Amino acid sequence: MAHQAHSFHMVDPSPWPIFGATAALLTTSGLAMWFHHHHTHLLMLGILAMLLTMLQWWRDIIRESTFQGHHTPTVQKGLRYGMILFITSEAFFFLGFFWAFFHSSLVPTPELGGQWPPTGINPLNPMEVPLLNTAILLASGVTVTWAHHSIMEANQKQATHALTLTILLGFYFTALQATEYHEAPFSIADGVYGSTFFVATGFHGLHVIIGSSFLTVCLLRLTKFHFTPRHHFGFEAAAWYWHFVDIIWLFLYSSIYWWGS
Repeated sequence: MAHQAHSFHMVDPSPWPIFGATAALLTTSGLAMWFHHHHTHLLMLGILAMLLTMLQWWRDIIRESTFQGHHTPTVQKGLRYGMILFITSEAFFFLGFFWAFFHSSLVPTPELGGQWPPTGINPLNPMEVPLLNTAILLASGVTVTWAHHSIMEANQKQATHALTLTILLGFYFTALQATEYHEAPFSIADGVYGSTFFVATGFHGLHVIIGSSFLTVCLLRLTKFHFTPRHHFGFEAAAWYWHFVDIIWLFLYSSIYWWGS
């Protein structure tokens, strides 16, 4: 940064945005091929290309922030605003699913039997696996906060333990939800109840997987001593995202699982 008279980061030309867009196109086309023709080759190619792009793009950003010193306080402020706007957009993304759910459930039409859950639907018991998953996500919110405070206090050992526990809880949540889906007495094809249930909880499950991956990368960086008490925004962004996932689950549990059953 010595040759610059400003604190901003002028990003060098990168191949990863166009590669990422191509990988997204391949993945979307692969999904269409899978749905209509039961061929998974294009989908597998798209997912592989997406993973390779993600790993190399993350590698470049880690180099810029950790070794090249490009993430000055000014740049970090811009990254914070960007993450806040991204989480806000995600909140509106889920708002659409809640809107669809309440639109159908508050005034059930005669086609639904005039009741909610609709006639013929046997909903899941909110006091069983959904309640356990709620406890798991709330516990993971505590452990990720523990990890954050440990990083700010330069306690590497406690931060590593707390972050590892958070990731394990995240994958445990995913495993329980997969079991719940497998044993559910209804499917996504069962009218508006099945579609709103599986789309809302399924996208939340996808966000849990993304958040767990985000935190896993942070754990690898933590073991390599990339984070300092004053410079750890990569972890902070992951923690914000994880807390957002927790909050969305509380809304899902209280509305779709508990009230909606």
